[in-house]
Amino acid sequence: MRLQTKNLTTRPILFIIVLSFVLAIIINSILLVSKTGGDLATANNKLLSIENELEQLKEEDPYKVNEELKNKIKSVETVYLKSVESYEELLKLKESSDISEEFDNLYTKALTELSKQDYSQAESTLNELTQKINAEKDKITQTLPAPLPSKASNVPPGSGFSSQTVSTDVGSFTVSLIASDLSSTKVIVDTASEGDCRDGCPVLPLGDYVSRNGAFAGINGSYFCPAEYPSCAGKTNSFDTLLMNKNKVYFNSDNNTYSNVPAVIFGSGWIRFVSRSLEWGRDTGIDSMISNQPLLIQGNNITFGGDEDPKKGSRAGRSFVGNKGNTVYIGVVHGATVVESAHTLHALGMENALNLDSGGSTALWSGGYRVGPGRNIPNAILFVQK
Repeated sequence: MRLQTKNLTTRPILFIIVLSFVLAIIINSILLVSKTGGDLATANNKLLSIENELEQLKEEDPYKVNEELKNKIKSVETVYLKSVESYEELLKLKESSDISEEFDNLYTKALTELSKQDYSQAESTLNELTQKINAEKDKITQTLPAPLPSKASNVPPGSGFSSQTVSTDVGSFTVSLIASDLSSTKVIVDTASEGDCRDGCPVLPLGDYVSRNGAFAGINGSYFCPAEYPSCAGKTNSFDTLLMNKNKVYFNSDNNTYSNVPAVIFGSGWIRFVSRSLEWGRDTGIDSMISNQPLLIQGNNITFGGDEDPKKGSRAGRSFVGNKGNTVYIGVVHGATVVESAHTLHALGMENALNLDSGGSTALWSGGYRVGPGRNIPNAILFVQK
């Protein structure tokens, strides 16, 4: 939302004109008293009256007015952004829960308060809605059954699919993961678009990516802007991080020259993780590469301990790509925050691991959907037999 503030620049000029007018009244009043023989008390009373008017004008000086308007604009923008975030969180919640009308009614109430310019009350209502959404998310996480019967093990599979419960220093988590050796597997990234796309971009189900490439496994890729999110208007289904697909086409190259977003590069028989995309050039001799964030594990060490993004702090299915030696893994840590996902993968002995998109986009394929199918996505990571 862009608010117009160009009229603020005219306030100083208006103030000068009004001040000049008031000063003229003062001078004329003094002259009039002198000419008519009025006494000094009358003149003084007049001056005192005009002095009060001046003080009122000072209270309305352009700086103060500008500051008040800036604060009001900031308040409007804050509550507006919060309303958009709340709406998107409602959409996500409805993907996994049949929530009651109470949630929709609260959101409607907040919109009504916004329309009446009661920003403080609207913010209070949105905060109440956020608390209820988070409580519902926690309830869903606690009641969700394990995706598949899982065994308790902190040892990842050497090959194929596994569902296992991993014990960590922050709790136990179920992980669905697929392992494959790089000596026999080619890892590629496929995209629905043939090149850079900024808005109205094509998307496909993970299963379509798998079938059109003859892949035996796959997982959803990088963060993108779903069409159903209001904040994604003008950039629907687009992603803005660096990627090279199976056709050797680099995406978003221009706006990632100095990118600090981590990346994983898939070569012929090797895999490499970098903490910043800018550490990687535009080599087309590789099989594929993809960027996303955060980097969870690097060199056997946990590299993500949390940040200010509340979405990373909520529990959901957390997709990842990682490696242990020459074995590459794709999978989902169920019902975890991003930090808990990092601890889980560390407990599994991953040497490196990168977080992928999650929430409604989460999907994992191995002989069929093991997780998902999730929403249609603009890119995916795939395992293809060499």
